[in-house]
Amino acid sequence: MSALIKYPVSLIRPLYERTSFHRSVIDEMNNDMLKPAYSHCRAITRYYAKTFYMATRFLPNDKQRGIFAIYGYCRYIDNLVDDNVDLINNQCVANEQLSGQLEKLRTKIVDIYAGNIESDDPIFTAFADTFLHYEIPQELPLMLIDGVEQDLHKTRFQNFKEIYDYSFKVASVVGLMTTPVFGYKDEQALNYAADLGIAMQLTNILRDVGEDIDRDRIYLAQDELTAFGLTEQDILHRRLDDRFVEFMKYQIKRAREYYQRAEKGISMLDRNARLPVYLARYNYAKILDKIEENNYDVFTSRAYLTKFEKLSILPQILYKINRAS
Repeated sequence: MSALIKYPVSLIRPLYERTSFHRSVIDEMNNDMLKPAYSHCRAITRYYAKTFYMATRFLPNDKQRGIFAIYGYCRYIDNLVDDNVDLINNQCVANEQLSGQLEKLRTKIVDIYAGNIESDDPIFTAFADTFLHYEIPQELPLMLIDGVEQDLHKTRFQNFKEIYDYSFKVASVVGLMTTPVFGYKDEQALNYAADLGIAMQLTNILRDVGEDIDRDRIYLAQDELTAFGLTEQDILHRRLDDRFVEFMKYQIKRAREYYQRAEKGISMLDRNARLPVYLARYNYAKILDKIEENNYDVFTSRAYLTKFEKLSILPQILYKINRAS
């Protein structure tokens, strides 16, 4: 396995996609309307989340399709917001126009749960099939919309509770939607899935401090900045000093605590679904290590993992899964 991961994903993936294992994910379905819908969602996942896409290969076919549908929905919202935010920033459209599109999306979700599942969009054809089959609560996809809409208006956060609430909507909700697809044996797994979402979003926030400043956004609790002797102007002017380093150490410690709690829930998932969740947990946590290696400079350096680094954890995770069986 360690020798295998040295080969670039770009070389392995085309070979895999010619196999019957790859084709069977879609071909085994009996519904000719659902086949192109799930194929479309798989293509979206492949394009936007290459490493995650490879990790889903280890899931059973039905779970792969469910994850592709959920990812397709999440990406639909991201693209809708990103495309319109660019237009809003360039004063081509009003903020209210995007809010109106999000409201239409809410109506579409409510209609699907009411049984009106016909759609011209393959993403929502797959969405209806997956979300209704796995009985994913309606409030979850709606809450995700609330989270991304909040991002349009709120650029400062007074305390960690506000950051937690935002992170729950845009990240924990994704974990709560995917957990029924993965399968679980203990209701507590849902709480741990929420913890993992919080951990990953906190990591995103810390990694992207510099980029967010460029967008006039500070996803750091104002009261915690004050506690470390920092001001909003210190952040906007990218002052990397001892105060900021201590502040970052505190933030990283808290994020790691969420990762540690969340790991308890992975063993509660179906055994055949644990691998991609372990990969997400450990690779995202490694971003925190990278921030430390960059001497906490999140203003001018963006912490990231190479493809090899992302896949190098694979033997360790496979060992962990096999030992737990």
